[in-house]
Amino acid sequence: MIELLAHYIIFLIEKASYVGIFILMALESALIPIPSEITMPFAGFLASQGKLSFWIIVIVGTIANLTGSLIAYYIGYLLEETVLIGIIKKYGKFLLITVEDYNHAYKWFTKYGDKVIFISRLLPAVRTVISLPAGVFKMNLKKFIIYTTVGCFIWSTILTYIGVILGKNWNSLEIYFRQFQIVIGILFALLVIFYINRKLKIIKFRR
Repeated sequence: MIELLAHYIIFLIEKASYVGIFILMALESALIPIPSEITMPFAGFLASQGKLSFWIIVIVGTIANLTGSLIAYYIGYLLEETVLIGIIKKYGKFLLITVEDYNHAYKWFTKYGDKVIFISRLLPAVRTVISLPAGVFKMNLKKFIIYTTVGCFIWSTILTYIGVILGKNWNSLEIYFRQFQIVIGILFALLVIFYINRKLKIIKFRR
């Protein structure tokens, strides 16, 4: 399944260039299961061959992610949560989204607030689903756009650069991706600990 999907992703990028990257990355953030872990590294490989521009790839990927995220945001914003969960239960299997995925993103959002939008953009498991609870909570749109843009820019830059480094072996990223997830997870945990510690110090100081 992944190999077949990768074949079509490669075909679209080769034929449509930046437009293909935009379509793929926008669909991914709009909850369509198209892995950016294939799209951006392959685009990075083409950049290493001089066929595409590295920074244009990153910018297109970022804008596309923002576009798709806004679609997901407004789905959460406009639909009642019960209706949204019902849709996920019925059609989520086609989008590779489960109610558990949504609940996980929901808990993150309620626990850590708006800033989790930025952090989640660097975490493969929740980076797209997090837009739904942001919409459900009617998160400030300006903040949503800023956090999403910054996080997606970093994500797009990392994946594209990895494609440049790996060259023709860009598809070997899948082998190392689990390790990459672990590193990101550790960094996130450290950020959370730092944030909580800072808050506790502020509260203690006020007392």
